[in-house]
Amino acid sequence: MELTKLGHSCVRLTKDGRTLVIDPGVFSDASAALDGADAVLVTHEHADHLDVDAVRAAASGNSALQVYAPAAVAQSLDGLGGQVASVSPGDTVEVAGFAVRAFGGQHALIHPAIPIVANVAYLVDESVYHPGDSFTVPPAPVGTLLLPSAAPWSKAAEVIDFAVAVRAPQVFQIHDALITDAYASIVEGHLDRIASPFGVTFSHLAVGETVPV
Repeated sequence: MELTKLGHSCVRLTKDGRTLVIDPGVFSDASAALDGADAVLVTHEHADHLDVDAVRAAASGNSALQVYAPAAVAQSLDGLGGQVASVSPGDTVEVAGFAVRAFGGQHALIHPAIPIVANVAYLVDESVYHPGDSFTVPPAPVGTLLLPSAAPWSKAAEVIDFAVAVRAPQVFQIHDALITDAYASIVEGHLDRIASPFGVTFSHLAVGETVPV
């Protein structure tokens, strides 16, 4: 399986000629990410993780494309019929040849005055873990962690502690479209120093870069 880092929290996973896209949002080139995709996983409803227009266009242009998302997101994609299915924490589904397990349930708290929305984290092929906007630690081994490196709902200590808690040997950053290179280097430097004694290896992926996972 190969992983391609796209903008912000969007990645493409490819295996055996099949392509799975996770979180094609407005801070990534969602239309390009969805081109040729067999299936889409959406963690939650926020626009930086779901470009509704791009997903609708991709599904309309490819009747075989399947979209999996929390129930509220699935309902918002009305008109796509059987191409959309809801996923809840605890579910295990086969998605375009990929085995997907769902965890979590809630978006991390941004502020008490901001309502919490549903957020589903995905473990793909018992290897790649995309937590969406959460620090949900899955009760399963993880080979590659996609780590939200900066967000309105987090601080650097939480980012580092999450990586240590998951204990994935390979970690790549996501949720990074809004941060500067200077801030990224500070957080990633602390992460590498503090997490490496726990067997965690962090690598910064450039947009468009592809790595084996």
